[in-house]
Amino acid sequence: MTIKEFSGVWTAIVTPMNENGKVDYGSLESLVEKQVEGGVSGIVAVGTTGESPTLTPKEHIEVIAKIHEFAAGRIPVVAGTGSNSTAESIDMTKEADEIGVEGFLIVAPYYNKPTQEGVFLHFSEIAKITEKPIILYTIPGRCGIGIENETALRLRNAYPNFIAIKEAGGKVEKVRDMYAKAQGKMNVLSGDDGLTVEFMKSGAKGVVSVASNLIPAPMVELVNFCLNSQWEKAEALHEKLFPLFKDLFIEPNPVPAKYALAKTGMIATSAVRLPLCRMSDEHCIKLMQTLNSLNLI
Repeated sequence: MTIKEFSGVWTAIVTPMNENGKVDYGSLESLVEKQVEGGVSGIVAVGTTGESPTLTPKEHIEVIAKIHEFAAGRIPVVAGTGSNSTAESIDMTKEADEIGVEGFLIVAPYYNKPTQEGVFLHFSEIAKITEKPIILYTIPGRCGIGIENETALRLRNAYPNFIAIKEAGGKVEKVRDMYAKAQGKMNVLSGDDGLTVEFMKSGAKGVVSVASNLIPAPMVELVNFCLNSQWEKAEALHEKLFPLFKDLFIEPNPVPAKYALAKTGMIATSAVRLPLCRMSDEHCIKLMQTLNSLNLI
């Protein structure tokens, strides 16, 4: 895949579960179909939104394989294969590569808090075992560290398969700086639905979206407005959808997203695995009001 193809809306798909905590592959297949019908550019399988921290290693690979099977070549699948262990990330990347996924989303090594040199070496070892595209994922709020632009560009210069970075640090100036320095060699994708328009004004080429689980077609419309510099239309649609962007993070992701998907009938249950748990009644009411205001119920 080319850099240009890593633009648009990439759905960070949830991993539906039944009330017994098992993965609900029926709901997952239905959700993949909704993404294809909605026109998204691709699917990110088993990222944070897919509850990667609580899936077993076996489940992790099984879910990636099922999503790839359900997509059936109609849209590309990028596998989340990041870890704070370089060896573990390499093993998962190899397994996902054998499944046939089109690329990988790999988060910064969390908890260890390595230096930027350590980050560079971590990603370098992973890049050596695949020729497929890799999207770097920087989210300092969850990882304790970020991937600096200089490190991302150093990786891109050393290994051509680093083609994009998912920026979830919330800083528009970092997006602007990357856009200027990358000179078309690396795309930026927003890691926050609510910042998509602002980031794309600063040079980002799309979003890895949680909201598109629920509203794939409107998210595609929003991003296409931005890609075509139709900023008035983009701002108007952003304003309409912003309450949903906000309320999908009223509690830790993907708890609100799964609640909304279950209430709209897109998945069977809102079940999550501990330590995540059911939303508070107050937040359930608030999210329901937002869903009703957008005629999603």
